[in-house]
Amino acid sequence: MPKRIVSVSIGSSKRNSKAELSIEGLPDTFVLERIGTDGSWEKAIELVRELDGKVDAFGLGGADLYVWAGKRRYTFRDSARMAAAAKQSPMVDGSGLKHTLERNAVRVLEPQIHWKGKKVLIPSALDRFGLAEAMSEAGAEVIYGDFIYGLGLPFPIRQLPVLRLWAYILMPIITQLPFKWLYPTGEKQEKQVLDWRQRYFRWADVIAGDWHFMRRYMPPDMQGKVILTNTTTEEDLEFMRSRGIKTLITTTPRIAGRSFGTNVMEAFIVALAGKYPLSEQEYLGYIEKLGLKPQITELS
Repeated sequence: MPKRIVSVSIGSSKRNSKAELSIEGLPDTFVLERIGTDGSWEKAIELVRELDGKVDAFGLGGADLYVWAGKRRYTFRDSARMAAAAKQSPMVDGSGLKHTLERNAVRVLEPQIHWKGKKVLIPSALDRFGLAEAMSEAGAEVIYGDFIYGLGLPFPIRQLPVLRLWAYILMPIITQLPFKWLYPTGEKQEKQVLDWRQRYFRWADVIAGDWHFMRRYMPPDMQGKVILTNTTTEEDLEFMRSRGIKTLITTTPRIAGRSFGTNVMEAFIVALAGKYPLSEQEYLGYIEKLGLKPQITELS
């Protein structure tokens, strides 16, 4: 029997997919599945209860369970309700893998990208604090867009310590708010918002992080830009080509025509390891063992 990994996502059901994966040197095959509930937390919780104990690991998709700022971890109230429904099968949201995989991707990409002085926009840095730290350490000129894209406030943050300070102040409050106030869920993931926030995309050489934030606020002309993200479908690639994006870099491998989210890949590693939680060093060990490296696709 193959090991089964299911990502239960608050996102759109239009992005549902299923793929079987065999990796040379591993005895097991894996079925990776993504099921969207179109923004319904109640459907997601019901689905988790139904599948609990029947899958080897759950991914929590379309939302975060945890976000990090420095060494502090904050838990979203809505996501915690969903995670609590998994009594037997472990549930992960990708945050453990983001912290290691995406940080490692910045280092691996240095010979091609040369980060020092590159203008990088991270629309939601608290969702990917490891990526944010790695960009800063690599010498990129970064705008952290959490106020701009998460809260709709025209305050670009350009220094990592400032982002960390605001996180310490605001995250205990923000994580108690309905998640849909902070992040596009369900049908909202398909809608575009063309307003003042486009200017930061025009400023940047590279836009890095969450694809749904990018797609929602991306201007029509993205000629020559580089996108660094993870979850993309063939439809997303066509969308990028229509905008003139030069290069797509995904931090997770493309399987059956799409790159799966970090929550799916983290659940895959947990199922492979047969235990949870895993340490940062254990994640890094599996990243190396599986050969998880950034995949570069030239679009134009």
